[in-house]
Order: sequence, then C-alpha cells, then structure tokens
Amino acid sequence: MTTKTKTPGQTTEVQESALNELFVDELKDIYWAEKNLAKALPKMAKAATSAELRTAIENHKTETDNHITRLEDVFSLIDENAVAVKCEAMVGLLKEGNEIVEETETGSLTRDAGIISATQKIEHYEIASYGTLRTLAGVLGYDDAVELLEATLKEEKNADSLLTDIATNGINLSASTEKG
Repeated sequence: MTTKTKTPGQTTEVQESALNELFVDELKDIYWAEKNLAKALPKMAKAATSAELRTAIENHKTETDNHITRLEDVFSLIDENAVAVKCEAMVGLLKEGNEIVEETETGSLTRDAGIISATQKIEHYEIASYGTLRTLAGVLGYDDAVELLEATLKEEKNADSLLTDIATNGINLSASTEKG
C-alpha cells in the first residue's frame, strides 16, 4: 500500500481537512474528464480537414493518455483510489464539440475553425482545473503531486497555444471565405 507523501509541515488534520476532500473531488472530476476526452479526440481528429489540425489532435490524444496516467500517480501518492466521477463541465464541452462537427460541412475549414474553438474551450477548462489542483496540492503539502500536475498544466497550455497558432496561421482566414 502506498503511503501519502507528506511534507514536514503536513499534519493528519490537513489530510482530513475539507480542503483535502475538495482536492480529491476535483481530482476525480478531471480524471473522468480526461478519460472521456481521450475517447472523443479520435473522432475530432477524423473530422478535421487540415492535416496540421488532425496531427495536433492526434498528438494531444497521446498527451491525454499520459495525463490519465499522471492522475493515477497523483491518486496513488495521496493514498486514494483512482475513481472517475462524472464531470458535467466536460459533458457539456464534448457535446458542444460534437454539435459543431455535426452542424458544419464535411471537408470545410469552417469545421476546422469550429473544432479549434471547441478544443480550446476544453483546454481552457483543463488549464483552470490543473492550475487549481496544482495550487491545492501545494497547500496540502503534496509536493510530488505538485510536480505531476505542473507537468500536465504546461502541456495543456502548450496545446492551447498550438491550436491558436493553427487557427491564426491559415484556417480562420481561409474559412472566412467559405460559403455557408
């Protein structure tokens, strides 16, 4: 059995605190979100017109699989079972992404612009979640978890930046001339 990683200042009171409970609840939430995103990304990649966007999404699928593994490591570090609890925010974001794909023309760059929009909304949700989790882990004294969460946070920010670059370096401008 793995034991919790404590810093010298961490006490049993901290581990049993309402803040620790919130941290664990948030971990369960993002764990569900990542697992379901991993299922949705191949469909988004397949729907993309641009090879550059498709590749970016496929690469992010690999990163997402790594994020899931890191979350499982965080659960282990804090001596909690890796349990996914339905994330209503991700349910809504994935639904919106599916609607964009369904409502845009196959093979259009407008669809790609919509996919970028939907995936960036997801990235922003993940950035907020991982930033909060990293901060809470630090307050709670889970130093090893802080490092894992920070690594994922950096990857989410990089994915968001790449999507912005793809959009602004051609897709959005080309989509602006497509007929509706």
